[in-house]
Amino acid sequence: QVQLVESGGGLVQAGGSLRLSCAASGRTFNYYAMGWFRQTPGKEREFVAGISWSGGRIYYADSVKGRFTVSRDNAKNMVFLQMNSLKPEDTGVYYCAAKFDPYKTYTTKDPYDYWGQGTQVTVSS
Repeated sequence: QVQLVESGGGLVQAGGSLRLSCAASGRTFNYYAMGWFRQTPGKEREFVAGISWSGGRIYYADSVKGRFTVSRDNAKNMVFLQMNSLKPEDTGVYYCAAKFDPYKTYTTKDPYDYWGQGTQVTVSS
């Protein structure tokens, strides 16, 4: 089992920045691909960013490319999502997710085995 806890959400004005953190505990963090997703009421949970265990493979949703940066610190069992130039449409509950895979990362939600409880991000216009 892997437990994931997100933090860092909040209310920010458009154009501002937030840094989300995801702390993992339980089994070793090594060899887990990690992803960030977000969800708003009435919509499907959508992919935001994904990073492989080594950090060598990183993917972003088109809507966040150039504004968001995903990173990880395996020594500290942490994953981060730096969000800059935030827009009102970035509002939602942000979740981190984990899947055991030493080589790849994933851009859809189905492969992920473990999820955090989410952190709310609200961007005001």
